[in-house]
Amino acid sequence: MMPTIEIPTWQLLASGVTLLAMFAGLVKLLLAQTERRLDQRFAVMDERFNAVAKDSERLRQVEIGLERLRGEMPLNYVRREDYVRNQTVIEAKLDALALRLENVQLKGARQ
Repeated sequence: MMPTIEIPTWQLLASGVTLLAMFAGLVKLLLAQTERRLDQRFAVMDERFNAVAKDSERLRQVEIGLERLRGEMPLNYVRREDYVRNQTVIEAKLDALALRLENVQLKGARQ
């Protein structure tokens, strides 16, 4: 036969309320820790977002600089093909001028 334990009702209720209060305190503690961790994570995410925003602005400035350089390049630089073509024309004209000068010298020497 098992021995019986008699607990007065008020002690049983007090024990139940104590257990519920301990459980509620534990849940509250866990929720506070979770909230603190979430706040830390959001702070880190905000820092990263600000860093990305700064990098994005710097990248935009670089892109604007490159576009400006692309626009100015034709004004300041000559393409290799254009330079070679112009140089060929100048050399052809010089050769023609040298040929005329030689012809004039030959005609002068004959007379």
